[in-house]
Amino acid sequence: MKVLVIGAGGREHALAWKCAASARVTEVLVAPGNAGTAREPKVRNVDVQASDFGGLVRLARSEGVALTIVGPEAPLVAGVVDTFEKHGLRCFGPRQAAARLEGSKAFAKEFLRRHRIPTAASVTVTRETFDPELVRRQRTPIVVKASGLAAGKGVVIAETAAEALAAAEAMLEGRLGEAGREVVIEEFLQGEEASFIVVADGSHVLPLATSQDHKRLQDGDRGPNTGGMGAYSPAPVVTPAIHERIMREVIEPAIRGLAAEGMAYTGFLYAGIMVARDGTPNVLEFNCRFGDPETQPILMRLESDLTVLCEAALDGRLDRVQATWDARAALGVVMAAEGYPDAPRMGAAIAGLDAAAKLPGKVFHAGTRLSGDRVVVSGGRVLCATAMGATVAEAQRAAYALADAVHWPGATYRRDIGHRAIAGLYIGANRSRRFARPALWLCPSRGPRAASGRSIAGFRTVPPACIGRIMPPLVWSLHRPVLENGEEY
Repeated sequence: MKVLVIGAGGREHALAWKCAASARVTEVLVAPGNAGTAREPKVRNVDVQASDFGGLVRLARSEGVALTIVGPEAPLVAGVVDTFEKHGLRCFGPRQAAARLEGSKAFAKEFLRRHRIPTAASVTVTRETFDPELVRRQRTPIVVKASGLAAGKGVVIAETAAEALAAAEAMLEGRLGEAGREVVIEEFLQGEEASFIVVADGSHVLPLATSQDHKRLQDGDRGPNTGGMGAYSPAPVVTPAIHERIMREVIEPAIRGLAAEGMAYTGFLYAGIMVARDGTPNVLEFNCRFGDPETQPILMRLESDLTVLCEAALDGRLDRVQATWDARAALGVVMAAEGYPDAPRMGAAIAGLDAAAKLPGKVFHAGTRLSGDRVVVSGGRVLCATAMGATVAEAQRAAYALADAVHWPGATYRRDIGHRAIAGLYIGANRSRRFARPALWLCPSRGPRAASGRSIAGFRTVPPACIGRIMPPLVWSLHRPVLENGEEY
């Protein structure tokens, strides 16, 4: 079978790489792709932009594509899945109506409140309704978010009311274009972040391995927010008890609520979670696609055939498949261009890729393109050096060996990806030092362990002995009344 991956970033390189590893896949097309996908075995770039729906449909038809996987959020929010379905083509991702969960933070906040899903208190304003006094009355820090798509750059954590006012006014005045037409002003939540990603088919949910992203530009979680400077999997903060709460309090009511509102959800659903000190899983955001850079370490751990999981979701039979995972940890370090995120400098030639290819792990490409026989920088986030290890610390060492082998003028990357897991600095670590050493997060058998493909009516936790696998124990079937946590939002 042929597979089409839509997009050009690091997530799309990882998706194409994983699909190409399938014995049932003869070729993976990537539209438009990057320098990394151009060099990947069994993968071919096609010069069709992710926004060119007509061109994508013609490509899928002419090439006999059996499965299309959409990487980035913009085409999903614009309705690419709806377009493919109208032409009788199989396309993995949510339809346009459901993709509003990411396309409009204002819509997502109202959805969360309607379905009593834990989230921060917030208010949505426009240029006409914005009242500066509303901001001045809030406790700091204050979170200011552009409601629309802003490529990971529409969130400001303001330490003072003056900073929050400046950020909100800049967004409303058009600094981010249409993305800032509405602005969400939100309370700042304390806790530990985690990325919780599932595959959904409208009725069943298959949780993927957990992960943790690093949004800030600089070491120590300082500097401006970015699209993500690195990630690792599994995330120790997601204990079996937290995993069960996220499923029960966030994922289940979200999937059930979407179906009840006529927006049955098929595709990857990403919940950015802030785990509070008491274990409450507060939703920071929903994304309607795989995270980037979470995709890279998660797919490196996935031993199952990704195309089988995607097709099972499209057919509504996630309850009849399973996912198996490598017991080891995986960690990815994003290498960015000089000036990122505000004004990345393009065009520099990248050296050391051949040397890095001889090391354990893999360098996934994002903002790169071919210029003759050279690979050059063409975006803000350029590469993601990803590797595995028996512990997060070992995976970190291997990933930095990869990153250190690659260089170009002005290349920048954090040196502390995974630091919280390695140091035991996460919710629950002070209550049980058992989880402070990543080596203890490994399943004693060290062999592949599968998530059962059976549907279940209730929930159960991951067996404690295999906590490091963060194995989704079963596919979750959503055929029981919605549980409400009794809290007011």
